[in-house]
Amino acid sequence: MTGPAEQTAVETEKAIEKPVIVSLKNLTLSFGGITALKDVSVDIRANEILAIIGPNGAGKTCLLNCLNGFYKPQKGQILFEGKNITRIRPDRAAQMGLARTFQNIELFSGLTTLENAMAARHVFMKQNLLTGGIYFGPAHVEEIRHRRIVEDIIDFLEIEAVRHHVVATLPYGMRKRIELARALALEPKVLLLDEPMAGMNTEEKEDIARFIVDIFEGQGETYPDTPVLRDGVRAIVLIEHDMGVVMDLADRIVVLDFGRKIAEGTPEEIRNNPQVISAYLGESATR
Repeated sequence: MTGPAEQTAVETEKAIEKPVIVSLKNLTLSFGGITALKDVSVDIRANEILAIIGPNGAGKTCLLNCLNGFYKPQKGQILFEGKNITRIRPDRAAQMGLARTFQNIELFSGLTTLENAMAARHVFMKQNLLTGGIYFGPAHVEEIRHRRIVEDIIDFLEIEAVRHHVVATLPYGMRKRIELARALALEPKVLLLDEPMAGMNTEEKEDIARFIVDIFEGQGETYPDTPVLRDGVRAIVLIEHDMGVVMDLADRIVVLDFGRKIAEGTPEEIRNNPQVISAYLGESATR
């Protein structure tokens, strides 16, 4: 039998063996005299859920904003599947396979659930204005295919009942699911979740946690025509303040504090890291 220390070492070694999908190297991001990120390096690996934690203002959302093109770091480099995407546009990042949800919900509030999810599919649409005007031609076939994928995602997230509801009229927790649906409609290779459970009650958090696990693992032949549901998402990056959720879901955790990375490791390693306890978790988290 192996003890806890040996088991942790084995888990860490296994994590290192997983191929890197995204590599953030020495990122520095400043706004005037304020440094949001300072020399931060993080690898996002295949087949794992990576959690990024830290106090408010630690730079967690800034890291995601650099990753999918909203912010451009002053220093450092971002490699996605070996390609330099440090200066990429957000729409191009989405086409390549980086999709995200936002800390503050960013939906088209005047559109329905279905319309919000379909809007994400526009990055994949190939028909030009000429063929698009012929409804019963190639554009119609393409629309049917995109609609089928979106309907599968709506079914998976259990939001069929609000398919045709304008999102501005829906409860907060439901809008959070719709934003997740829109991100999935982009068929991401890497799914970035920025506080997907913020403001939710216990039951809503349990639902989102279940969806995250199911998205990661894939649903097999339940959704044979929708690869993102059938095969799962290769990697998920999760920003979340609920440490119970983080410790249960994450394979690996990165801790930021004042824009610097102060720790990285398995949940057990992070739970027992004195620097992390002092900066963020507190003594109660170790009990």
